[in-house]
Amino acid sequence: MLTTLAIAGVTSASALAGTSRRNAHVADTGGTAAGTGRHRVSGHARRTRIGRSLRRTLGVHAPITATTPDIEYSGPVYEKTASGQIVAYVGPASADSITTATGGMPVAESATGKPQLLVPGSNAEIVEGLAAAPMSAPAAIQEMIWAGNEIVGRPYIYGGGHRSFKSRGYDCSGTVSYALHGASLIETPMDSSEMMGWGGHGVGRWVTIFANPEHAYMTIAGLRLDTSSANDPSNLQGPRWRPLRPGNAGFVKRHPKGL
Repeated sequence: MLTTLAIAGVTSASALAGTSRRNAHVADTGGTAAGTGRHRVSGHARRTRIGRSLRRTLGVHAPITATTPDIEYSGPVYEKTASGQIVAYVGPASADSITTATGGMPVAESATGKPQLLVPGSNAEIVEGLAAAPMSAPAAIQEMIWAGNEIVGRPYIYGGGHRSFKSRGYDCSGTVSYALHGASLIETPMDSSEMMGWGGHGVGRWVTIFANPEHAYMTIAGLRLDTSSANDPSNLQGPRWRPLRPGNAGFVKRHPKGL
């Protein structure tokens, strides 16, 4: 949770916690988090309500389906620097690299790589084509998301990312493998058939991998990392963050154990 993060004086931890309440609970179907009223409540009632919210947050997996392709985000965004400090994120001055999954503003890539973005709460968000990791997520989830960002915008290449994690382009399972490797969860790339038996069975708390013999993709903290443009208005191919699909029929569901 948000405790002693150094936000470079731009906001307080309590303000971040207030912003994160909208992500306190999302249903399995990807519904909207319920709002809380502003009327005065007793201390006991407030503690009880917060306790229920925390239990829901900890006990319910990240959404894997959604009925809307809207993934725009306009809330506060932060960046983890190379020294580990958390500072307010300032977008790139130029816009000369990749375009977003939904056809919005492009994201510039600096010579030192893509920024490690963070947002309050427990859901990842799209920020200028890149995924911002939730602050309340485990470190492995944040690392997985930031790894996915590194290959966003690369071309789709059949077999890409299998001979080596470093590749000019990636296919579907190569993309999923790259994200898992970013969190040190696998040492060698897997194909989609191998993913059908990897990890734990079913939907994960933070991550779910969808695999069949022909395709693989994943959802991480409420966002979808996929080379297919299915259910994505951008119609762009290659590794990108995309809206959740309204359904995931025809795929085996697996997840990293513990996540």
